Amino acid sequence: MGMLSKFTRLKRNKKFGYAPRYFDDKGKGNPFKIEPKFDQYRSTLNAPRGLKGKFGNAMADMRRQGDNNLKIRMAIILAILVLIVLFIIDFDLSIFFPN
Repeated sequence: MGMLSKFTRLKRNKKFGYAPRYFDDKGKGNPFKIEPKFDQYRSTLNAPRGLKGKFGNAMADMRRQGDNNLKIRMAIILAILVLIVLFIIDFDLSIFFPN
């Protein structure tokens, strides 16, 4: 070790122990783990693999009833949008009605 070793020696990284201010380790979850808000309600998350598992999930989703109000609202919105598009392109609706 020469005379210049004091200046040319590489310095070690300083260690920094980070502890979050409001972290409650007795509470639920890890604050560093990022997970979407509604993962616990999704049926397709961590689904069983294979053809039989996929088919079973598809059948279970098909049996599950949806919200009727949502379906009606979606149909009304879709119909209004179609009529707006037909109006914009100047489509003649009289061809559907008898004279």
